[in-house]
Amino acid sequence: MLRKFLKIPLLVGVMTSPVVLAQEDAQEAPGASPRHNLSVGAYYSDGDYGQPIDTTIHYFPVAYDYTVSNWNLQVSVPHIRISGLGNVLVNVGGIGRNDLDGFAPTTPETLEASTSSGIGDTVLTATYQLPSFSPNAPFIDFAVEVKLPTADENKGLGTGETDYGVQLDLYQQAGTVTLFGTAGYKFRGRSDLFNEMTDSAYVSLGFVTPITEALSYGLIYDFREPASESSMETHELLPFISWIPAPHWTLMTYVAKGFTQDSADIAVGTQLSYRW
Repeated sequence: MLRKFLKIPLLVGVMTSPVVLAQEDAQEAPGASPRHNLSVGAYYSDGDYGQPIDTTIHYFPVAYDYTVSNWNLQVSVPHIRISGLGNVLVNVGGIGRNDLDGFAPTTPETLEASTSSGIGDTVLTATYQLPSFSPNAPFIDFAVEVKLPTADENKGLGTGETDYGVQLDLYQQAGTVTLFGTAGYKFRGRSDLFNEMTDSAYVSLGFVTPITEALSYGLIYDFREPASESSMETHELLPFISWIPAPHWTLMTYVAKGFTQDSADIAVGTQLSYRW
């Protein structure tokens, strides 16, 4: 039995990306040839994160996937540009820092945003797709993630520590609609520079449904526990559209709206993937 699936890894508290859309056969017959996927993306977000000056993020990830049998292995490396007060981390979101590198924010007139750019953290992910045990049962994926500290923590591009994560994904077909849910937990390395960071859980729920054979749309709700001792939980909504313009190619565009202090007010992004 073949199935279609949607896989959208989200940035913790920042929303999204690398955002990857993969609509393809998720269960191959034994002995099937390995599959490859190369993705490039662009993401922009803006928000005040509870501070008097907005933080803007430009995020450009490149990801490579290798799938063999029930295993999928991925490596993702981004280039990042952040302008703000230093209280927002990519792959984390707003962290609610009170010190902000030595000055206490009071009014916009007394503060000045700084801009940093460079290579972000490298993320390695291994996902195992559990074999189906019933035609009507949901499909289940289990993933383990390692974030390597390749970003410069002194520029505010990362924590400078290795993080680990575990994630469980469920997919259920209901007519032409695919329902999906994610539950995961992040184990964050203890950083001297960002010493309020904490471990946290997250949950996502959503659906995807086809408009035509090549065009689909969907919606994701994302909840995440506070990422630091001085930050808040985050709630976000992500509507998206996926288009397959030609065999092997997928283009996804999305917007994201945050509803708490430590998520972006608004974000937009796109990702182009090629499979072979």
